[in-house]
Amino acid sequence: MTGVLVLEQALNGLQFGLMLFLLAAGLTLVFGIMDMINLAHGSLYMVGAFLAAWFASLTGSFVAGVLLSIPATAAVGMLLEATLLRTLYARDHLSQVLATFALILIINESVRMIWGTDLPLSAPAALSGPVELVPGLLYPAYRLLIIAVGMVLALLLYLLVARTRLGALVRAGASNREMAMAMGVNIKHLFTAIFGVGAALCAVAGALLGPLFAVQVGMGESILILAFVVIVIGGIGSIRGALFGSLLVGMVDTFGRTLLPELFGLFLPPQMASATGPAISSVIVYLLMAIVLFIKPQGLFPARG
Repeated sequence: MTGVLVLEQALNGLQFGLMLFLLAAGLTLVFGIMDMINLAHGSLYMVGAFLAAWFASLTGSFVAGVLLSIPATAAVGMLLEATLLRTLYARDHLSQVLATFALILIINESVRMIWGTDLPLSAPAALSGPVELVPGLLYPAYRLLIIAVGMVLALLLYLLVARTRLGALVRAGASNREMAMAMGVNIKHLFTAIFGVGAALCAVAGALLGPLFAVQVGMGESILILAFVVIVIGGIGSIRGALFGSLLVGMVDTFGRTLLPELFGLFLPPQMASATGPAISSVIVYLLMAIVLFIKPQGLFPARG
């Protein structure tokens, strides 16, 4: 493997990891503060992608579609939290899993009735070409945009959590929810705000990844599983853990899908090697999670110290 290919796959892993972080950040705060398992979090990623595609078709602008989808998805998320999910806080985890799984089915069918099974979403024509980063490495300009947006949002989210009063309340709730409530924190309003922020981040991820993947019904389920892996590795309720876990999973998954087919190609037929490599790469991600849980059951950067 050449150095150019390694750099290219590192950028791919960084891009995938940053988008995964946008999903995992909201999910880990919801789980960490309210102790609630929300399987429907990935559905907001799907809703954000569909709204971005729909707004883009109405306005004729990809940028406008993305910008309009963010507050719209945040509003959908806060509405779901205030009307349905709030009733599940006092229930056990099994009830939460069953209810939010039913919500996945409801949202999937609702999206299918409104927009159909899929919608087209294309990247801006100005970003359709490659950019030469180093001699011999041409990297898609749109993927560089995704990396830049992911880095900016990760920095803004860090500043929000670490430098603002809302962030202090979030950290207090993640560390000790009962103590935060005893100190007068309005957990209901706090959780609605967190849910809105998490839904907005889902919209950004869905809208930006829409041109790379298909905007279709059910697109949130597969990436939700990786988001749960991320928060388990990083530590439930920890933004820093979500970022580190996302980048780790993104790199492991990307390099695994690149290196393993080449490795298996040394002693397997090409067709079998190309099919076996990605499958083993997915297993490695879960093996990584098992190793982290064995060494540090609370994750690498747990919110509860």
